[in-house]
Amino acid sequence: MSLTIEKQIELLVAGHPLEINDSHEASHAGQNDIGIYVHPSGTKGVQLSNNYVPVCQKTVTYIVAAIVLNDKGEVLMIQEAKASCNGKWYLPAGRVEPNENLCDAVKREVLEETGLILEPESLILVECASGSWFRFVFTGKITGGKLKTLEDANEESLQACWAYNINDLMLRSNDIISLIERGKSYVMNKDIPQHPCSMPVNKSLCKLLLRLIISSKRRATNKLHVLISDTTPFYLPICEITPNRSLLSTLHNFMEELFGSGVAQHKPHGILSVEFGGGQEGDGLCLTLLISFKLPVEDVPASGKYIWHELPDNIAASITYRLPRNMTVPLSVIR
Repeated sequence: MSLTIEKQIELLVAGHPLEINDSHEASHAGQNDIGIYVHPSGTKGVQLSNNYVPVCQKTVTYIVAAIVLNDKGEVLMIQEAKASCNGKWYLPAGRVEPNENLCDAVKREVLEETGLILEPESLILVECASGSWFRFVFTGKITGGKLKTLEDANEESLQACWAYNINDLMLRSNDIISLIERGKSYVMNKDIPQHPCSMPVNKSLCKLLLRLIISSKRRATNKLHVLISDTTPFYLPICEITPNRSLLSTLHNFMEELFGSGVAQHKPHGILSVEFGGGQEGDGLCLTLLISFKLPVEDVPASGKYIWHELPDNIAASITYRLPRNMTVPLSVIR
């Protein structure tokens, strides 16, 4: 039995997975540059024209990183053992291994590189470079273990430390400075609202997918609407991520598929859910992105086989609550 759109949104906002029908997950059509993604209902979206399959550490790269702060505001850092950056400092981080989910990966990396046991609490940032490199940044609590010293040095790292001012360390790369600032803002800044704890949903997929919750209010009623397929079973718009292009390119192409060229100004707020499992069923993932139009529904007509659907007040409230700044997991597209 198909879920109603209301139930689908309720599950996604709460961080639960949605079933993705095999027939539309694997559907291919059109030999053009972006291709077309077709649901069983006939709903179209961006699709690839080739047979790309995400395979962990081969055709797709997943990185995990941990920003862990103690009660003194110090951040957990590791000293690199790799020949290319020996002696320099970085966050505990590394590649997700085949058949490994994101939570297990970040716990493993922290234990191997710092000697400490991490209990992940929330995703606080997702980064994407091209459509086949993703970094998932977690925060969490240390629940045990022993901080690694030079006596414990191995190929994973030389040692770990708690650092208050990372400018005192010779960093492997400055890319982590913004990540640490993001972590401190999420963990330590209690004066501003923040998104609820958000953990990846453990679900294996065979494609890289982008699902959109697109909202706008109807001028006549001031009721919140979302875009859905116009035939049953109803689906939220979903497309395949183009692996060799910026995620922004995939999003732009898909929005034009949904609303026509010259689509009105819209705001991508951030990620509501990440579905990723790793394993026998595939190394794909699905990101659910929240988008809103400032213009009313009447001024943003959908093209193709999509319609605006009015939400009941309780579901509308759950979406409206996540629209302000900091209320979704940020998605950073690295150019």
